[in-house]
Amino acid sequence: MIEHEINRLIHKAKYDENIRKALLATKDADDPLKAFCDLAGELGYDITLGELFAYGMTMNDSKLRATNGGGSFEIEGWNDLYENLIEELS
Repeated sequence: MIEHEINRLIHKAKYDENIRKALLATKDADDPLKAFCDLAGELGYDITLGELFAYGMTMNDSKLRATNGGGSFEIEGWNDLYENLIEELS
């Protein structure tokens, strides 16, 4: 569910400059993740803070499981999901 909502939001933001700018502006908030989720909710996207965090952890965990024998080294792209979303919009 959250993956679908994130994809919908990012797709919309790529075609709506006002939404893109508003999402990018969440970087400057005191709590960027909360600001991102609050804005998403205001725009009609069901993205909660807990789901965003959990989805990001799941993505990183799957990278670790995909490493034969378990990865104990830093793998490029293990950024936080929020940072990846902001980078995609930049």
